[in-house]
Amino acid sequence: MEKMDCKLYFAPMEGVTGPVLRRVHKDLFGGVDNYFTPFLAANKNHCFKHRETREFLPYDSTLVPQVLASNPQDFIWAAGVLRQAGYKEVNLNLGCPMPTIVTKKKGSGLLRDLDYLDRYLDEIFKGDNLPNISVKTRTGFENNDNAAAIGKIYAKYPFCEVIIHPRAREDYYNGTPDIEAFINMKEQLSCPVCYNGDIRTVEGFESLRNELKDIDRFMIGRGLLANPALALAIRGNNDKSDKASLLEYLSVLWDEYSEELSGEKAILFKMKELWYYLEWQYPEASKEINAIRKSKTAAEYKQHVVKALAVR
Repeated sequence: MEKMDCKLYFAPMEGVTGPVLRRVHKDLFGGVDNYFTPFLAANKNHCFKHRETREFLPYDSTLVPQVLASNPQDFIWAAGVLRQAGYKEVNLNLGCPMPTIVTKKKGSGLLRDLDYLDRYLDEIFKGDNLPNISVKTRTGFENNDNAAAIGKIYAKYPFCEVIIHPRAREDYYNGTPDIEAFINMKEQLSCPVCYNGDIRTVEGFESLRNELKDIDRFMIGRGLLANPALALAIRGNNDKSDKASLLEYLSVLWDEYSEELSGEKAILFKMKELWYYLEWQYPEASKEINAIRKSKTAAEYKQHVVKALAVR
């Protein structure tokens, strides 16, 4: 397969890949087929918070909303709202590893009890007039021993796509993805399968694609935050893989956040959070990036950004 044959997705990351970052990335870089919202929490009150409605409204044809729900009826309600908003696909979050989520039997917490998971999915797919449903999942809870068993459960239901992050919940984001667990789950499925996990460079992507020759869908999260031009570069376009493009991206992000947030402190927090990932690209600039973290004003921050990008 040629590079252009694959589908590339921008993974959802809570608090980071919100509407502003998605919009700016799409305008300045792109290269991905779909963006996914950070999870929308479907609750028993059946009412999205204002900040959540801003994640999916107005309608965006390149966006896939992701829903987190412990109760299947709550998911059915949320999927119905999103269908009415124009979305043809809704993604079920079965991957979030955070303790506050897991203890409420949400996200990857649903992978702890496979009997309940089966009943949960059975109830969801009994819903009427729902959009297509995909799922983003881990390969286990405590470990990956149940990867195939979880895959067999998914295979019983008409998912339009299964996105597999081959780590157990207990791994969080540590260690390396378990390719064997990915394959064990994938082999149970007849629907399209997407790989997600630790794609940070073009070389890493190509190595992974050579290993998983029958996979043509890939989701990238932290790699795109570290290098917003990564999807373009994977597709063979290096026109935006330069410091000037990155500096423009950071400048436009600052301006867009200025329209959305109140005060320099809030904007600085957002930009410093992004630099946690960007610093992977600039290991030689640790001194300058440390200065970015300590910046207390916009002027200080912007000065140190220019210095950091000049190091390499």
